[in-house]
Amino acid sequence: MPQGVTHRSTSTTGGYVLSSHSPRQGHLARRLFQLYAGLALYGASSALLVRSGLGLEPWNVLHQGLSERTGLSMGVVLTVLGAAILLLWIPLRQRPGLGTVSNVLVIGAAMDATLAVLPDAHGPAVRGTLMAAGIVLNGAATGLYIAARFGPGPRDGLMTGLHRRTGVSIRLVRTALEIGVVVTGFVLGGTVGAGTLLYAVTIGPLAQLFLRVFAVPPAPDGGTVLATGRPRRAILRP
Repeated sequence: MPQGVTHRSTSTTGGYVLSSHSPRQGHLARRLFQLYAGLALYGASSALLVRSGLGLEPWNVLHQGLSERTGLSMGVVLTVLGAAILLLWIPLRQRPGLGTVSNVLVIGAAMDATLAVLPDAHGPAVRGTLMAAGIVLNGAATGLYIAARFGPGPRDGLMTGLHRRTGVSIRLVRTALEIGVVVTGFVLGGTVGAGTLLYAVTIGPLAQLFLRVFAVPPAPDGGTVLATGRPRRAILRP
């Protein structure tokens, strides 16, 4: 029998329970599906906002600005910057999870794949529709990803790590980071507009709604199945 897998008893690794009982396997399969569906949908929804031309999420303003300056695709910039941010986790004593690493690898690829097949939007009606769809789907993606409970994205881990190390409130750290990336991204050529503002005021309520919709019930025997590391407070950032 593989290490850490039993029919009824617990594994001490990380304090989590793993079981070969099929309902538990189905529970883990659902969580893995939500993780990767959420990450792929996040990348695709961000691409809709790019094509709308009406403004991006704060971090994607920076990614687009860096893309304009470097000639790299937005997805590649997102991936490289995400990996670089993970290095900052080391002095902050953050522990990545499966969701953290997957965040770095999947969202950028999904964004680039969607941008490759999605043409630029023309006309206010089409652009507005893409903007609205991008924001709503981004909220759904956030709910899917967080409800899977596989750990925060690299940018959220940076936020929570700075909060713990400095004692500054989460709200202030998040606000400072997002203002910083929006201003920097805008200076570099990123798009700031109505979509940026609408995203800022709606993503919280949307994410909360979809967290309830996609909440994963406890495993059948009451345990919690996690692939790696204890999850920390997570609000998805690309």
